[in-house]
Amino acid sequence: MSDWNSQVEAAKKELAAEFKNLDDKTRILKSDHLKKLYALLPKVPAEQKRELGLAINDLKKEVESWLKDDNEKKVEDLRPIDLTAPFDINAKEPSLLPAQNGSIHPISQEIEKVSEIFNSIGFEIFESRNLDDAWHMFTSLNFPEDHPARDDYDTFVTEEELVAPAHTSTMQSRILSLRKSDLEEGRPIAGVVPDRVYRNEDVDARHEHTFHQLEGVYVDKDVNVGNLIATLKTFLSAYYGKEVETRINPFYFPFTEPSFEFALSCPFCDKKGCHICSQSGWIELLGCGMIHPNVLEMAGIDSKKYSGFAFGCGIERLIMMKYGVEDVRLFHSAKLKFLKQF
Repeated sequence: MSDWNSQVEAAKKELAAEFKNLDDKTRILKSDHLKKLYALLPKVPAEQKRELGLAINDLKKEVESWLKDDNEKKVEDLRPIDLTAPFDINAKEPSLLPAQNGSIHPISQEIEKVSEIFNSIGFEIFESRNLDDAWHMFTSLNFPEDHPARDDYDTFVTEEELVAPAHTSTMQSRILSLRKSDLEEGRPIAGVVPDRVYRNEDVDARHEHTFHQLEGVYVDKDVNVGNLIATLKTFLSAYYGKEVETRINPFYFPFTEPSFEFALSCPFCDKKGCHICSQSGWIELLGCGMIHPNVLEMAGIDSKKYSGFAFGCGIERLIMMKYGVEDVRLFHSAKLKFLKQF
């Protein structure tokens, strides 16, 4: 055996020992033992250079196989990791925090309660849309062509002229058209739509560009304002868990006639006056009214034979009043301290 053969064999043993003790195994390819072997090439006789070069390359490939085997072993040893799981970032080595039970978001939680109350008094629950057409959003609701709400200054409109609904009233004509056969069979149309809406608003403690609204419609023979007030009072008393006084003031909406703003006695101070009701004892809560005959006719319902009422209110506003929340932005803040209260 030539002298360089013994040096290659010795280098192999030294590399194996070095590899075993390295934290960063990739450093083995820069080992001095390999460098010394390459340094032999200029010193050996010309007829031995090729043989030595092949021996060194074979040794290098074997070292690279050690790296490959080591990486495969590391992959096999890894257990699946949930990247969304909470980690203790202050620990010397990352470790999972103790598992905690999650909870339903307060908005989803209250939408479920609202839906249960209306369902218990005979209302069907419908879903709205995230994009709709201008006919359902405006025309079917008796909005005039020059109404400011049609302008993108107030409402989000896509390049394809689809509308991000600014109110769940966009579902009103669909519900009336879909269920008008109920009227012919002697049953009323009764539906509510709790869903997301979008408005071009400046965000502050009382306003959000994305929030949730509750729309309600009821149509039958001989429906009047008294039925509207009784329905809303029944719902609010059930939702707040106490009897509430109500007050209505004349207002204007294109899709109802007559139209009203609906207020209720402050559930926090019993009309004594507090910071939530601005010391007035009353809180303006929602808009409502008798469905405009034009809206009924556009849905294919005879307005001379049938009448109905509609109402709409912000769901976040209902929740804020119920729990004394003073900033609407908290609902989408993802602050655990806030969410844990629910």
